Amino acid sequence: MRSDPRTDISALWARYKDDHDSGARDALILNYSPLVKYVAGRLASSLPQTVDTADLISYGIFGLIDAIEKFDLERAIKFETYAIARIRGAIIDELRAMDWVPRSVRSRAREIEQSYIALENSLRRVPTDGEVASHMGVTIKDFHGILTKLSYTSVVSFEELWVGGERDEGQSALGSIKDERAEDPVAIFESVEIKDILAGAIERLPEREKTVIALYYYEGLTLKEIGQVLGVTESRVSQLHTKAVLRLRARLHAAQAIA
Repeated sequence: MRSDPRTDISALWARYKDDHDSGARDALILNYSPLVKYVAGRLASSLPQTVDTADLISYGIFGLIDAIEKFDLERAIKFETYAIARIRGAIIDELRAMDWVPRSVRSRAREIEQSYIALENSLRRVPTDGEVASHMGVTIKDFHGILTKLSYTSVVSFEELWVGGERDEGQSALGSIKDERAEDPVAIFESVEIKDILAGAIERLPEREKTVIALYYYEGLTLKEIGQVLGVTESRVSQLHTKAVLRLRARLHAAQAIA
């Protein structure tokens, strides 16, 4: 009779957490390694072709190891949910450390964010691409070119966007999950408030950008698959995604400044 795989995994977790068995740890890494390939593949679709997926996988392995070491079996969440966030964070942290995005591109991203804030405050509506380009003093063609370059920098988890662009485990979406053993009213209030701000910001997005956000972050579609759904090129979807991320960041930064 074959044993239940779930029982085997539970036994491995018990051996590692209770006895610090290195063999059990290695077996857990091997068992959950497909998660690394999954996350790396998803991120690779939003990166330049010069970034090797194998490198992303190697960065992600460290995130998986960190997740296994720090995972609390008593928490009421699945390990896979916790690990995916850790793996993604490890890959993104490594990419940032490599500083593969030129400073001029990052500066343009901040300029677009500031333009969105200024125009939305003055116009009381979502500005068009032409209005943003004019505000920046560039042509619409140049503006779209900037968006294309920025699409390579928009490798962010939705959780990062949630907390305003800083990955802090204490403020993460995972950290907001209710712990039956101890409730922190302040943390709960802040989590609800941030979610409300983000939900409102998403609701104000133009319809196509809202659709891209929903399909990419909630339905798990790739940019290519979203392009097939919308009937546009993958490059156009990448631009829509980049604009949506910049708008959301701008609104969250504005909300934080007011607070």
